[in-house]
Amino acid sequence: MKVSADKTEILEKLIQWYKDSQKRQYITLGGYAGTGKTTLISIFRSAIENINPGARVGFISYTGKATRVLQNKLCNSKVISSGDSISTIHSLIYSPIINNKKEIVGWERKEKIDRDLLIIDESSMINKEIWKDLISYGIPILAAGDHGQLPPIEGKFNLMEKPDLTLTKIHRQVKGNPIIRVAQIARETGKIPVTQFGENVIKMDRTSWETQEKFNQLLEEYDDNTIILCGYNNTRVRINSQIRQFLGYDTPYPEPGDRVICLRNNHMKKIYNGMLGQIVRIEPYDDDWYFAKIDMEDGFPFEDLIAREQFNEPRAINFSKKRKEFMKGDLFDFGYAMTVHKAQGSQAKRVILIEERFKRMDEESWKRWLYTGVTRAEEELFISGDNPGLKQERSFD
Repeated sequence: MKVSADKTEILEKLIQWYKDSQKRQYITLGGYAGTGKTTLISIFRSAIENINPGARVGFISYTGKATRVLQNKLCNSKVISSGDSISTIHSLIYSPIINNKKEIVGWERKEKIDRDLLIIDESSMINKEIWKDLISYGIPILAAGDHGQLPPIEGKFNLMEKPDLTLTKIHRQVKGNPIIRVAQIARETGKIPVTQFGENVIKMDRTSWETQEKFNQLLEEYDDNTIILCGYNNTRVRINSQIRQFLGYDTPYPEPGDRVICLRNNHMKKIYNGMLGQIVRIEPYDDDWYFAKIDMEDGFPFEDLIAREQFNEPRAINFSKKRKEFMKGDLFDFGYAMTVHKAQGSQAKRVILIEERFKRMDEESWKRWLYTGVTRAEEELFISGDNPGLKQERSFD
């Protein structure tokens, strides 16, 4: 593979770090959308084979969706060796705890993993707890991610806050990609103009009736290849209700087939805030709880109690005075629409993004919010928001 001039210096630094990794266990690589992080990682993997023939590399990512995207890119580059693996972080470093009924009741960190190097994608999502588990093995780690995105959902830990190495130049092959163009505008200015950037990449003026009609049409066309993103939880709850009506659910209660999102970390069960799943089975347990089986997006099943009250509730119980009353089970809500903060690591063919800015959000935070939302889109992007410079007259909320 050819190495572009802007990547040559960074590649040399990565190789030097790998040779000296006994002195420093990990290195961070930041890169904006379209700068070729995965391309560089592929070239780096090829270089490792010359330095350490037969090295076993573990390519990992936070979510199942991100892992599948990474796998497709790496397989296309044909750099994966027979001893390498591509998986979620969860499946690589945790083992299930199984009871006498052969049910998974928890997860525990493996004492040892059979890898010589870990390369993490979407590292901006990693929280302190998972990072602590990863470095505990003493294995060299290259943590790559988009340093323009929002930090992890909870806590102050941010692995990508100041990357050791950064890619900022947009790769020439994707310069004409309208989503990359919109992402660059969002990151640099925070003001996306109302216009059509491509066939299915459009910023719509939320004050027009045409936008409302198009927005309702998009909701009616919702499928598993769609993510709807917003800022406010009230908006999220309202859209979830609309989508469920379009899909034929005639009650406000969760049912088999519903897409759901986890709203609280449970390190024992290895489910995390923002993780998506689909209900396989659900039944009443008592007045406060359901017993549910959920297929999580990383491929692992969840089977336990989930709180009834959390569904269709804008505020997470985990951040309310009721938190202690709801500790014997877990917190989920419908996951058809989600806030941008919880969408990190997720991607979809079609993204519908509703611009909603909190009053306390400064310019830098807003740019990161908008950029993170835009870069969840793979092919189609529909944004509803204000026309920069024009006074807002009416909104969907």
